[in-house]
Amino acid sequence: MVRHIILWQLKDALSEEEKERVRAKIKEGLEGLQGKIPGLVSIHVQTERLPSSNADLMLDCSFTDEAALKGYSVHPAHLAVANGVVRPNTKTRTCIDYAE
Repeated sequence: MVRHIILWQLKDALSEEEKERVRAKIKEGLEGLQGKIPGLVSIHVQTERLPSSNADLMLDCSFTDEAALKGYSVHPAHLAVANGVVRPNTKTRTCIDYAE
């Protein structure tokens, strides 16, 4: 099993209301990939956070193996969400991938 975890910060230019809408769209888009990408075992986007957080949202997903993670990164359904909602609205991305 391979885990893929990402933390994002949203762009400063977004108002708090816009950030709420963007978080919801990212969550809906990414979690909507469940069952559409081979080897994707689970996917969850955490949008609620404590005030002590310095990230705006987190992606936590599991894949059967590294090949499935690589396939996810170039899958058209994933790219549609990444290029359509995630990348235009985020300023930083931190990622860790590891085998369990």
